[in-house]
Amino acid sequence: MKLCFLVEEQYRHDGMPVEVIRQLTSWGHQVDVLRPGGSLLRMTEALQCAAHDAWVLKTVSGGPGLTLLEAAAVAGTTTINDARSIRGVRDKALAAAIGRSHGLPLPPTYAAARPELLAEIPESKYPIVVKPADGSSGRAVHLVTSPDRLTEMLPELAGEGMLIAQPYVPNSGVDIKVYGVGGELYATERRSPLHPDHAAPGRPVPLTDEVAAIAARAGAVYGLDLYGVDVVLGPDGPVVVDVNDFPSFRQVPDATARVARAVLALAARGGRAAEPAEPAVLPRMPEQREAPGAGASASASSGSSSAPATPAASPLRSGSAQVLLAAGKNV
Repeated sequence: MKLCFLVEEQYRHDGMPVEVIRQLTSWGHQVDVLRPGGSLLRMTEALQCAAHDAWVLKTVSGGPGLTLLEAAAVAGTTTINDARSIRGVRDKALAAAIGRSHGLPLPPTYAAARPELLAEIPESKYPIVVKPADGSSGRAVHLVTSPDRLTEMLPELAGEGMLIAQPYVPNSGVDIKVYGVGGELYATERRSPLHPDHAAPGRPVPLTDEVAAIAARAGAVYGLDLYGVDVVLGPDGPVVVDVNDFPSFRQVPDATARVARAVLALAARGGRAAEPAEPAVLPRMPEQREAPGAGASASASSGSSSAPATPAASPLRSGSAQVLLAAGKNV
C-alpha cells in the first residue's frame, strides 16, 4: 500500500507515529511523510496527483494538518481517522454537545468566546475546570475554585481563544485512559493534569465492564477507529472528560504493530471499520495483567518481519501486557 502520514513538528521525533511508519515500511509498504506545519501548502494543487491508499493524521489540535486532511477527504482520499470525526472531537465544545446528545456521561459544559463571559456561570457550579476548546495533551487545563479566582485568571485565559468550562468531578486524582485500536480496548491509569502532585505512576489497569462499555460507545458515537477516552471515577460513576484521535497508545502491548495493522485494515476498507455492536453492558472482559518482560520498547516487541496487507479486524476485547513505546528518530 501507499500511505501518507501528516505529522506536525511536535511529533516528528515521537514514537507514535515514527515507529508505526518504520513498521509499515519494514512490511514493504510505501509511506510518505508530510509536515504541514513546516511546509508551504499549495492547497489548489496538493491533491491533484495524490495516489495514496490513505492519509493518516498525527497533529496537534488547531494545527494545519486537519485542514489538509479534510481537503484530501473532499478529493475522495481515504483518511484515518475519518476527517469529520476528528473535527468532532478536536472542538471540545462540539464534542461535549455530541457526546451528551448520545447519552455519554459527560459533565455539563459551558463555552465562551471570551474568558470574562465565564463569570456568568453560577457560583453553585464551582469548582469548575476551564480549558481551551482546541486544547490537547493537558495544555492550559485549570481548576478554578471560585468566581474570584476566575477574575484573577482572566489575563492568563485571554489568549486561549474559545474556552469551555465544566463542573469539577470529585475524584482520586487519577484519570483512566482507555485506548481503542483495531477493535480492541486497553486501559491505563495516569496522574490527572489537575492534580500534578499526585504520586500515581502511569500503569496498565483492569478494564471494568462499565468503563469498557463507555469507551466502546464513545468510539462509535464519534466515529473514531484509533482513539483515546479519558475517564474519571466520580461519586456517581465514570465520567468522560476528554476524547482524542490518534493518541500516544502508551503502555498498550505491541502498540506499534497493532496501530500499523489497524491503519492497513482501515485503508483497505476505505477508512471504515466494521461497525461494532453497542450493547448496554459488554461481555465481561479479562483483567489486564503485566506480562513478564514488561517495559520493553515497542520496536523490540513488535518487530514482526511480515504482516498481511489487509489483516482481519480483531474482536472487541481488553489487552493484558505492558509495553512502553520507544521514541524514534526523525523520519
